Amino acid sequence: MSRVIRVRYEKGVLRPLDRVSFRDGEELVVFVRKRRVREVLDKYIGIFGEADAEELEILEEEAQVQ
Repeated sequence: MSRVIRVRYEKGVLRPLDRVSFRDGEELVVFVRKRRVREVLDKYIGIFGEADAEELEILEEEAQVQ
């Protein structure tokens, strides 16, 4: 069974943000991928009005610098 879940890294431990049905002590294989800034921008695109692709690219670059 494969499943994608969101996790948060806190104090050395990956904590699930979604409900999981694993047993205590169950061994799993985990693939880790940081959430990309572009994914966040895509989620909220258009919520504050219109913006062209160039404006969004500038915002993405600024966010990655921080």
